[in-house]
Amino acid sequence: MQMSTRDRLLAALVAIVWGINFPATALALEHFPPLLLVALRYSLIAIPTLLLVPRPKVKWRWLLGVGLGIGVLQFTFLYLGMAAGMPSGLASLVLQASAPFTVIIAGIWLRERITRRQAIGIAIAVLGLAAIAVHRSQVAALLPVVLTLCGALGWAIGNVSTRKAEASNPLQLTLWACIVPPIPMIIVSLLVEGPARIGESLSTAFTLEALPSVLGLLYIVVIATLVGYGIWSSLMGRYPSSTVAPFSMLVPVVGVLASFIAFGQTIDAVEMVAGVAVVGGVLFASSKRRTRATPIASGPESPGSPECSPPSIPSQDSASPTSTLPDASTARS
Repeated sequence: MQMSTRDRLLAALVAIVWGINFPATALALEHFPPLLLVALRYSLIAIPTLLLVPRPKVKWRWLLGVGLGIGVLQFTFLYLGMAAGMPSGLASLVLQASAPFTVIIAGIWLRERITRRQAIGIAIAVLGLAAIAVHRSQVAALLPVVLTLCGALGWAIGNVSTRKAEASNPLQLTLWACIVPPIPMIIVSLLVEGPARIGESLSTAFTLEALPSVLGLLYIVVIATLVGYGIWSSLMGRYPSSTVAPFSMLVPVVGVLASFIAFGQTIDAVEMVAGVAVVGGVLFASSKRRTRATPIASGPESPGSPECSPPSIPSQDSASPTSTLPDASTARS
């Protein structure tokens, strides 16, 4: 299933929004503890959602899958990784492991066909990620990379759950998925970060020193979550996972550039080359190999008949909205 030009532009917009989200997160983490930040991010959305937004007509297990995958797992591990020293630009790159994770999980869980082309592309991306991990283990702590990869796995679980939910109103699904993280994250934050640290960060949130962090939190809530995931859920609901997911490859480009502008962060040559391998592998896996149409012989009676393509055969995509990986012929976010 090919995406319309409008939807391609929307997918690119999401990539820009999420790329800027990484330096915004780094700003927010300068004041708020990581687990509390996850709880705040979703509490600010969950309360008005419960009061004003009707529950989407989806099964609870998929709603919980989206909330736990994207809300709890992705951002808990991402924020912990960044708090442990993961640079925001590199985090935007490593988190794109969600793309091959999404394809693999969809292939196993939803029984979506993984082609040889996709397998090769995923292998290239995994090798790139392994190179980043090995390099970081030599020049810096490996833990932040591992935590970020766990966040990418959570994002992939949320992607597939979004696909299975088949929500008629994707924005409602996005908003209601936000009611899942607050309570468990508040409990975990109290246990791990402690009431004293939480109380201090909240009591000083409206000081001038905390203003950049508060603005970063507002960007995360309003732009990255409401706008970004609203559009993303809509696209994931209308197109196969393998079509939407590759657009997330634009996120690290924006994330690295935004982090350089905001903090002067740069990525060294080894990580940059490995990052190109990650992006290139996923794009290769999700791109469509073009084939030339085979002329159909017209028969002796009409030798002058024009060439024509073979009759099209409905694909799995047209038959079922839940089949996601036709033949790597589509691009994904």
